[in-house]
Amino acid sequence: MFAAAHVAGVLLAVPVWRYAEVASLGLALVHAVLVGLPAPRWAVPAFLTVLLVDAVRTVPAVPGDSYGWQVLSPGDAADVPSGFEVALAACWAPIVAVVLLLIAWRPWPRPSRAVAVAALLTGFLVTGYAAVRASASGSADDVWTVSLAVLPAVALGLAGLALAMVLAGTGDRLAAAGALLLTVVALPNIDSSIAGVLLPYNVQQSTGLFGWDLIRPSLSLPQPMPALTTALEMTAYLLMVAGLTGRRSRQDA
Repeated sequence: MFAAAHVAGVLLAVPVWRYAEVASLGLALVHAVLVGLPAPRWAVPAFLTVLLVDAVRTVPAVPGDSYGWQVLSPGDAADVPSGFEVALAACWAPIVAVVLLLIAWRPWPRPSRAVAVAALLTGFLVTGYAAVRASASGSADDVWTVSLAVLPAVALGLAGLALAMVLAGTGDRLAAAGALLLTVVALPNIDSSIAGVLLPYNVQQSTGLFGWDLIRPSLSLPQPMPALTTALEMTAYLLMVAGLTGRRSRQDA
């Protein structure tokens, strides 16, 4: 319910409840502790704690009723974050959370041939899409800037893919599906990262295959693509928690 409220807030560009994401992840942590934590017992709480820290950090501000003017002189420099900073702010928490789970489940099981081939193809899809988008950015300096901007999203996709392989090898298919969803989330994050880079006008016209205009926004629903990305991301987390706590239930049985 809280996850749905968080997604609805992103879709409408107005929070339904400011603490919806925090509540959703907090309840997932409580659920994991009550149902039973798989060994090692620190893994799932550490995973969710990192996500909770980021959720608290990004709680939407209280909507204000007052408006004001800000006057800038020609010599003033606007403090605009780089594309890399924007992407890192969006991706650091899931990257760290996934890496913690990868550390927890060492030694990693050897994947089957089918899983390895599927992972290899998916990895090529993520890295290849990022490379194609970066190479179409214009000058050499622009290509370098865009390449840096997409690094966090690519890292998220590859980390999620590695975790999906590990979880598939241990038989945790539900959790593996959640990790694989994080790889899917990396694709729109690549395009949103590039959108945060100041590029020539003719390059900015291309928003990519998974950009903000994949689903056309409207006055009533101004952010459909960010909302879809958020929905996939929240679903990934909840599937991973359900699958990993289900592992403990199967072990106890």
